[in-house]
Amino acid sequence: MSNINYLAFAIPAFFIFVYLEYVLAVRKNKAHIFKYESSVSNVSIGIAERLLNLFIAASFFDLFNYIYGHYAVFNIPNVWWVWVLLILVTDLVWYWYHRLGHEVNFLWAAHIVHHQSEEFNLTVSARITAFQALIRGFFWCLLPFLGFHPTMVMVILTVHGAYSFFTHTQLIGKLGWLENILITPSLHGIHHASNEKYLDKNYGDVFVFWDKLFGTFQKEEEAPIYGLTHPIKSYSFLWQHFHYYLELLEACRRESGFKNKMKVVFGSPAVLDQDIRPILEKRYLPHQTKEYAKFKLKNYINLQLVMSVLVLTVTTACYNHFQIEDKIFALLFILITLINCGALLEQRKWIYYLECVRLIFVVGFVLLKIDYFGLIFIPTIILIILERVFSLSRLYRNYVLQYEEV
Repeated sequence: MSNINYLAFAIPAFFIFVYLEYVLAVRKNKAHIFKYESSVSNVSIGIAERLLNLFIAASFFDLFNYIYGHYAVFNIPNVWWVWVLLILVTDLVWYWYHRLGHEVNFLWAAHIVHHQSEEFNLTVSARITAFQALIRGFFWCLLPFLGFHPTMVMVILTVHGAYSFFTHTQLIGKLGWLENILITPSLHGIHHASNEKYLDKNYGDVFVFWDKLFGTFQKEEEAPIYGLTHPIKSYSFLWQHFHYYLELLEACRRESGFKNKMKVVFGSPAVLDQDIRPILEKRYLPHQTKEYAKFKLKNYINLQLVMSVLVLTVTTACYNHFQIEDKIFALLFILITLINCGALLEQRKWIYYLECVRLIFVVGFVLLKIDYFGLIFIPTIILIILERVFSLSRLYRNYVLQYEEV
């Protein structure tokens, strides 16, 4: 039990709070703040980030220790007032990391995913990509460099992240005088809004000091419209992660000379050509289903999300006990499943083949663990025979790839 990673309990805690928020929203006649497809998308992205973060978190702690041991500028003691100082410095580092994430294209490519959701509830707090977590980790290196002990840094980062979880909700209104000190759900909702007067405001995560000091503070004055100024037209797990990188590549392709291409990469998202995304959407996205359609088999997606959450929770709790092949299996199984969920929402026809790959992958892993991996060709042959005899792909498309009008 001493080697159990107790951070695994944060995963079910997240879903408990989301459920409580949903119940409260229903009681307040605000169930509209949840949209099924968007919530699935938010949770899927969060699952992927938590999973991939397992592989990089320990490396960053080692990096923090190395920086602290070799390059710390100050010898900061572990006394009570240092914890106060550390949370303030942490939030200041966050402010500039966050602000640069909105002002520099290659950083915005990682952060834009957090702003794609057109709803604002606790599920949005999970909408963080592994790319963003990686970039953020390098910004946190400043803390041990200043002389804060890595263990203190990790504790404060946990508290800092936990606080921001609760600022992603519409069920808590304005909080009066507290909004002169803390970033509240109302103030953070402004940051997620696409209203012109709200753009690029309220970058702080815990405190409002930095926004007031650097001129980016904004109170809620009119109802926020959540999401991007130019919304993406897809719930695809892959498209949501990579569309802006493709936009940057296309923008660079249009420029001549290395210097001009670097101006795109390090330039502002505000000046990127707005005709690029529609062109890429037409190239890569399928014909969209009419808005009045409703997905029939929600429980099929729900089951896949539950499987992903269970595998993620067990992997997080027992990470130190797992062998490398177990970790790789968990990583690939969850990623394939999450791509599955997005493809189901998009009604992609190739989803059947991805399902087959996942099934063979799971069977192959079981055979590997019982030392019979050489028999992997048997389930593959069986699947091919079943396809030839019963036309499984046609049955799958008939019963899974379908919508109903509402």
